[in-house]
Amino acid sequence: MQKTVPFTKSQIEEIIKEYPTPFHIYDERAIRENARRLLKSFSGFPGFHEFFAVKACPNPYILEILMEEGFGADCSSDTELELARRVGIIGENIMFSSNDTQKGEFEMASHLEAIINLDDVDMIPFLEEEAGMPNIACFRYNPGPRLKTNTSFIGKPEEAKYGLTREQLTDAYKYMRDRGVRRFGLHTMVASNELDPAFFIENAEMLFDIVVELSHELEISFEFINIGGGIGIPYQPGQDPVDLDLIARGIKAAYIKKISANDLNPLKLYMENGRMVTGPYGYLVAKAIHKKSIYRDYVGLDACMANLMRPALYGAYHHITVMGKEHNIKKHIYDVTGSLCENNDKFAVQRLLPEVSIGDTIVIHDAGAHGHAMGFNYNGKKKSAELLLREDGSVQQIRRAETLEDLFATLDFSMLKHAA
Repeated sequence: MQKTVPFTKSQIEEIIKEYPTPFHIYDERAIRENARRLLKSFSGFPGFHEFFAVKACPNPYILEILMEEGFGADCSSDTELELARRVGIIGENIMFSSNDTQKGEFEMASHLEAIINLDDVDMIPFLEEEAGMPNIACFRYNPGPRLKTNTSFIGKPEEAKYGLTREQLTDAYKYMRDRGVRRFGLHTMVASNELDPAFFIENAEMLFDIVVELSHELEISFEFINIGGGIGIPYQPGQDPVDLDLIARGIKAAYIKKISANDLNPLKLYMENGRMVTGPYGYLVAKAIHKKSIYRDYVGLDACMANLMRPALYGAYHHITVMGKEHNIKKHIYDVTGSLCENNDKFAVQRLLPEVSIGDTIVIHDAGAHGHAMGFNYNGKKKSAELLLREDGSVQQIRRAETLEDLFATLDFSMLKHAA
C-alpha cells in the first residue's frame, strides 16, 4: 500500500503560514469514507454498533463527525464521558469500560445511562453501593491461555490486569440475575493493532461459545457481544488494510453455526475500534530545523515525542514524507529526532530518506490515533494544535496549541518568597 498525503506541498505551506508547525491535521473526507466502509461491512448483523474508542483521538470535532456517521463512544474515564456528553453522545450509545474505577466515574456513567462494562467481579458491590445496579450487566472477559491465535496483545492475556476469568463470569452473571437484572452483554478486548482477520473471527467464536454456555447454564438471554477493537492499520508501505468483509463473513458463519443453531438470536454485534477509524487519516506536520553529523546523520524537527510518542515508546514505524521530494531518490540514512532530553526521542532510526534540507516540511503518517492523544509536557513542551482538513478543502483549527500560560495555570507563583 503506497503512502500518500491529502495535500500538495503548496497547499500545506499555505496552511503553515496560518498555523505554525508542529501540528496534527486530520482528513475529514477519508475518515467519513472509512467509517462508512466499516458500517457497510457489518451491515448484515442486526443492531451492529461501533463505539469509537475515544482514547485514540479525543477531540470533539472528530467525535461529532463519527456520531454523524452513526458511531457511539467507547469511554474509559470521566473526562471521556464528559467529552462524549458535550458532543451529544449519551445513553446506550456510550460503552463505559474502565479498570480501577473511581466512585465519581461510575456515578457519571450511571447518570448518562451508559452501558457499564465491568472489569472486575469485585467491582459489583462497589458499583451497587455507589451508583446502583445497572440496567445492563456487561462484563469484560479475559480468556487467558484459552485464546489460541497469536495476537498483538500488549503482553499475554493471562498476565494482563483486565477482565474476569471464565469461572468468575458465571458468578458475576448469576449475581446480577438474582439481583433483578434482565439485560446482559459480554465483552472482551485482547488485541492491539492486529492485522490477521482470523483473530477477530476466532475472538467472536469464543464469545459465541460463552454466550451459549451461560445462556443454558443460568437461563439468561444476552443482547449483545462486544468483540472489542484492535483492528490494525498498515503502518508500513507494502502492508494491506485488514479485510473487513472477510472478518464479517467469518463472524457471520460462526453466528449461524453457534447462535442461530441454538435459537439465541437476535444477538447484536458491537465493536470499539479507534486506531483503524482515524489512524491512517491523521498526519503530524513538522519542519526540519537542524542537521547534525557525528557517528550518525541526524535531522532535528520542531516536533518531538511529546507530539507522537509511539516510535519512542514501542519502536513503532511511522512513514515519513519529505514534501516536494516524494519522487527523489532515497539515498541518505538519518535518525529523525526531536529536542527532548531523552535519547529515544526519535521518530525514525536509520531511516532511508531523500536528502533533507533545513526548512523542509516533514509529514509523519498514521498519526490520527494515539498521536496527539498521548502527548505530555515533559521538558515543558507544549502540546501542538490540531487541524481538520474539511471535505470542501478548507482548514479548521479544532484545538489550538498550548501556551506557556496554559502550562503555568495550575501553579500559584504568588506563594513564592521571591516571586518575580
